[in-house]
Amino acid sequence: MSSTAEMEATGREENPNAQGAAAAAAAEPSTSGHRRTYTKPVWSLLEEAAQMKTEGNAFYREKNIRSAIGRYHRALLVLRGLDSDVMTSVKGFGAETPALTPEQEALLRNTQVDCYNNLAACLLQRQSVDYARVQEYSLRVLKWRPGDVKALYRAGVATLEMGDAQTAKQYLIQASREQPNDANVRKHLQRAEEKLNRELQKEKAMYRGMFSTGPKNSSGEGIDQTNRAGEGV
Repeated sequence: MSSTAEMEATGREENPNAQGAAAAAAAEPSTSGHRRTYTKPVWSLLEEAAQMKTEGNAFYREKNIRSAIGRYHRALLVLRGLDSDVMTSVKGFGAETPALTPEQEALLRNTQVDCYNNLAACLLQRQSVDYARVQEYSLRVLKWRPGDVKALYRAGVATLEMGDAQTAKQYLIQASREQPNDANVRKHLQRAEEKLNRELQKEKAMYRGMFSTGPKNSSGEGIDQTNRAGEGV
């Protein structure tokens, strides 16, 4: 298996004969009475989205991260109108979601997963990384494909950078079970463990300070300063 730092760059859904098109045009609905339907067949929309993903992969390999991100977003915009999970929340508005065959549903979800995985990879390549967005995209992948090692790795990295070492450790442990020899997973798992250890040491030091013996009063009793925080002026 390839390194978790790499992008999800392949998939059977790639169709070299599909024509790339703007997302708005690809998903443009037409009005018929009070119901709206798509002007293009479902397969055509799925192929256009897959082609955009393929173009995004090519831009990524060329280190053209901005263009790659644009292609993945356009692909997801096309697929959005076909996704019953998305359209259910806005039922009654916009276009009617077409019924998909099991094969079309699988192609839709695989393309979405690859695009979100690849978007997370792209964002990690930027000079200023939006870790919240990396985490969001990675968790979307895990929702549809639990155990995806690249999404687990990226979710772990993003969560660690956002300050939650405990949750990051859990993601990275899962990733390490799938790829125990991956250097990137091991490195960030070690970072998470070191951060947790530092936090534990700080917590212990804090409690030692709170419960250590304080100065004595005239009767010989210890004065617990922590219990007198609300007293005085």
